[in-house]
Amino acid sequence: MDLIHMFIDYFLHLDQHLTDVIQMYGMWTYVILFFIVFCETGLVVTPILPGDSLLFAAGTLAARGALQVESLFILLSIAAVGGDTVNYWVGNIVGPKVFQQEKVRFMKKEYLDRTHEFYERHGGKTIIIARFIPIIRTFAPFVAGIGRMTYFRFLSYNVIGGVAWIALFIFGGYFFGNIAMVKKNFTLVILAIIFISILPGMIEYARQRSKRLPAVSA
Repeated sequence: MDLIHMFIDYFLHLDQHLTDVIQMYGMWTYVILFFIVFCETGLVVTPILPGDSLLFAAGTLAARGALQVESLFILLSIAAVGGDTVNYWVGNIVGPKVFQQEKVRFMKKEYLDRTHEFYERHGGKTIIIARFIPIIRTFAPFVAGIGRMTYFRFLSYNVIGGVAWIALFIFGGYFFGNIAMVKKNFTLVILAIIFISILPGMIEYARQRSKRLPAVSA
């Protein structure tokens, strides 16, 4: 329970924790943020790392002069695009081998074919929108790689989505994070960002669940 409380406290007081990191590590803070964003987008085993809220908090501290907003935007955009690129190639190389293993449960060749077809038809929209949905943004490039979506098509959407994601939250924090009302209710703002981020995924889950429910005859 103590670990859970620590995890929750970290998310709800990102500005305070990030301030401590800056005081302790100085310029190395940029490397730490780069590493977190890269792992959150590039490794399917670390989808729970902070994303939207961390970027907003970093932008807020940049407005206070603790960080340089231009450096944050450039470095973290590279981290986001690079992370998705690595994730894509891991899915592209490892994914098909996983599907070929007979002992892997809940996977069929038809799933791979459906993924390929889906991403060829809706890949751009999927890759861009997924940037703004926690958990899903970690798996979207991996699935795109498994589905053999052409890399140059993926790369264009990757750059657009990655840069837009970083810009929205970094500059959002920079311009709005130090407004008196936002500073006074920073925890509520972070909670709102987290809720809004996961809302599309919750809606889609509810839609899919309702489709699977059997119709009730009158």
